[in-house]
Amino acid sequence: MYPGVEPYAQGHLPVGDGQQIHWEASGNPAGKPAVVFHGGPGSGSNPRWREDFDPSHWNLVLWDQRGSGKSTPPASDPRTSMEHNTTQHLIDDAEKLREHLGIDRWLLIGGSWGSTLVLAYAIQHPERVSEIIIPAVTTSRPEEHAWITRGLGMFFPDHFEAFRDGVPEEDRDGNLALAYNRLLNSPDAEVREKAAWDWSKWDLATITGGDNDFTGTRYEDPVMRYQLARTVSHYWGNEAFLEPGHVLDNLHRLEGIPGILIHGRNDFGGPLHTAWEVAKRWPDAELVILNDAGHVIMEGNSMDRAITAAVEKFR
Repeated sequence: MYPGVEPYAQGHLPVGDGQQIHWEASGNPAGKPAVVFHGGPGSGSNPRWREDFDPSHWNLVLWDQRGSGKSTPPASDPRTSMEHNTTQHLIDDAEKLREHLGIDRWLLIGGSWGSTLVLAYAIQHPERVSEIIIPAVTTSRPEEHAWITRGLGMFFPDHFEAFRDGVPEEDRDGNLALAYNRLLNSPDAEVREKAAWDWSKWDLATITGGDNDFTGTRYEDPVMRYQLARTVSHYWGNEAFLEPGHVLDNLHRLEGIPGILIHGRNDFGGPLHTAWEVAKRWPDAELVILNDAGHVIMEGNSMDRAITAAVEKFR
């Protein structure tokens, strides 16, 4: 909707543990603050978000979570420890960034994994949040991880069999994300590369509704493929480092914060019932159900249009 303007400022912020997160700000430095929590986890920020925010009105902040994008050290390097890469670390990083930029309150926007992180941050720091927009709602409960790594096999039995058989036989009935994460941290490069390939084939199939051809996607790049697989399996295998039900059980802390939840009825990886449950427990949020949408935001599709409308509503 708007031109993708270049950032007026950017940099790396040291956040401890040897980590530096990359950030950038675009639009109007004196405008209404908004911040994007990207998905993945591990995907890095996408400059495409700038096109949803009027640069004359908004002060838009994009940042790369630990290990992703331009943040250092990169999770794509198997020598990089993931010990200090947890949900609480990311919440603390976002708060340090807000303080660094001198922002009092900001609008939060983020989908998929970004949804969980947006909600977890808002629950911990509600006084710092003006509004929330969430396309593709998730809360990272154990049952959500179990669904996307195993339950979806009922829809994609062909892809699931290949995904399950990518781990040792003794691990096939257990936590598949954790089993893959062990392979992705193997000292053997060939083991790591095959695990990243197998994980990504399943991941892409569940996002698109069955198409797992890497051509023209971010999975085509072996570095990104490994970074995503390693980071996502790290978070899912450890139940996002959250207590079960943490987000749903604490939504009362968002009382008074207006929100818009946007969810596709055809989202295989994140079924609508999670968005429905969040809306039920957060009375200040409006749930927009898109009958023709899945999990992916594409330029001009109904999800994209709904996001633009939500941003305009909160001008």
